[in-house]
Amino acid sequence: MVKEIARTIKIPEGVSVSLSQDVFTARGPKGTVERKFWYPGIKIEVREEEILVDAESSRKEQKAMVGTFTSHIKNLVTGVSEGFEYKMTIVYAHFPMQVKVDGKTLIIGNFLGEKKPRVAKILGETKVKVTGNDVSISGINKEDVGQTAANIEQKTKIKRFDPRTFQDGIYIVQKA
Repeated sequence: MVKEIARTIKIPEGVSVSLSQDVFTARGPKGTVERKFWYPGIKIEVREEEILVDAESSRKEQKAMVGTFTSHIKNLVTGVSEGFEYKMTIVYAHFPMQVKVDGKTLIIGNFLGEKKPRVAKILGETKVKVTGNDVSISGINKEDVGQTAANIEQKTKIKRFDPRTFQDGIYIVQKA
């Protein structure tokens, strides 16, 4: 193994991790997340207090994948210990929007006076809460939380109007 590209990730207190047949599992106070990691020549090793991600050679592709796997594992560990939360705000100047959560969808009614409501998907175990003009999106999987926020933002994208005049929509204002 080439040690110059090996990366280590500290396991925080209260989080347990395991690796079984390329499936990485992180358990913590917020819940459990699983993800499959496999790439030729990349090895993930779970030790007592840390996780080691290493490559067999120093090829550019393998170096890049070591960094990618390290980032994904850090996000999984952070998610089960702290969680992720995005805050969005509802902005309208022309027609008041009605936004409500219905199961695994967010329904946006009366957007720019449209008769048919727009529907955005909520992914995974992500929780969406609407209070007044604020939308809070939280969960333990960073990818699901971020993609849910992107789905909501894309559903209120302005088309066929001047975006300088019509700034109505739901926008991300904070990521935590």
